Amino acid sequence: MASVSLSKIVEKMKLEPITPELEIKGVKIKQPDINRPALQMSGYFEHFEATRLQVIGFVEYTYMMSLSDEKKEEIYSELLSYPIPCIVFCRELQPDELFKQKAIEHNVPLFSTKKPTSAFMAEIIRWLNVKLAPCISVHGVLVDVYGEGLLIVGESGIGKSEAALELIKRGHRLVTDDVVEIRKVSDDTLIGTAPDITKHFIELRGIGIVDVKTLFGVSSVKETQNIDLVIKLADWNKDVEYDRLGLEEEYTEYLGKKVVCHNIPIRPGRNLAIICESAAVNHRQKKMGYNAAQELYQRVQNSLAKKREEEDE
Repeated sequence: MASVSLSKIVEKMKLEPITPELEIKGVKIKQPDINRPALQMSGYFEHFEATRLQVIGFVEYTYMMSLSDEKKEEIYSELLSYPIPCIVFCRELQPDELFKQKAIEHNVPLFSTKKPTSAFMAEIIRWLNVKLAPCISVHGVLVDVYGEGLLIVGESGIGKSEAALELIKRGHRLVTDDVVEIRKVSDDTLIGTAPDITKHFIELRGIGIVDVKTLFGVSSVKETQNIDLVIKLADWNKDVEYDRLGLEEEYTEYLGKKVVCHNIPIRPGRNLAIICESAAVNHRQKKMGYNAAQELYQRVQNSLAKKREEEDE
């Protein structure tokens, strides 16, 4: 199961430790959801999601401060007895000494952030959704072409990396070569990233490893990219009937999400880079509501209808 270390969250969100004496090494967050323990402060602990990151905002804080010393002792003891990974106080709020004492006793790290509660929650949930999303690795090349994420796949040696290199020379950006890590961050979005080991590198047979960032500059690479379109490269086969109109979309599936897929036959002399660029622009055009294949089909239908009218006359 995917997890994110608490130390990485502290670094990313710039959290200030309230209990620096507590060791956070080894503490893991395993789900992207967070919890605001408002009901728990009032004494209701049924269905308490203690394993989530806990966030205390202004409402919870003012309620805590309004409790009597006796009630604080009772509520704090019960709340902090659960296996809570950490508690974050927003708006630079600081817990009282009793809360800090109980947190240290039960080994629950406390942190503070300057951010407003809603803004902090939105940011941490979005970031955790990406980090903890279901992930698979596929063999291919991911390139950002005119803002569209093109995943180029095919058999080893078919020319994926060469096509990517030509696209980079044309001003487009490489995300990853050879291995693409695909994460499903929502029902509608697949994100592709590079493994840390191969980031910004391309392998070219006969030459070896090429560092794209060093050769072409930082503008030629990108860290992450939505996967909008899949280009499948395959050797030309004269016995296969290839789609020449594109009236019906073909799809491939990753992590349960369907992505538009084009099967491109490879023959000597075909310019893969211009094909990929055209596919990206055409896909973008379809998203904006214009479909060239449908336009051609409509023209043919209108022409046939006109001929029939002329014959009837």
